[in-house]
Amino acid sequence: MFSLFWVALASATLLPGGSEVWLARLWCLGEPPVALWFVATAGNTLGSMVNVVMGRYARQFQDRRWFPASPAGLARAERWYHRFGEFSLLISWAPVIGDPLTVLAGVFRLPWWRALLWIVVAKGARYALVLALAHYWLAPLCG
Repeated sequence: MFSLFWVALASATLLPGGSEVWLARLWCLGEPPVALWFVATAGNTLGSMVNVVMGRYARQFQDRRWFPASPAGLARAERWYHRFGEFSLLISWAPVIGDPLTVLAGVFRLPWWRALLWIVVAKGARYALVLALAHYWLAPLCG
């Protein structure tokens, strides 16, 4: 189960990962669902908080040539973030857009405890859904 923590953490950063598949696999192997939920949520949340911290310090490099966002792109992201704000972190579980949202929370200096709150809610809900789907879809296959 320790491996699930690391897979979930890596999946929440800008690295690729497949924590849902790993979670379902461990569920099929008979690991306790509540423990799986807790470990996956904790790992994925910690990975997202790494993104928040990276975002908090990234803006100091915005004038560097290698910085991944242009000034226009950063301005667009700022307008979008101010429009939807911290509530956008409720979709931080989503593939492709979730990781950048957590980075933006850091870039625009959302207090860490508020970022943590929204991210835990989002990630916890996702893993609860994955476990529920595993129960209904995979139970006949895992017997």
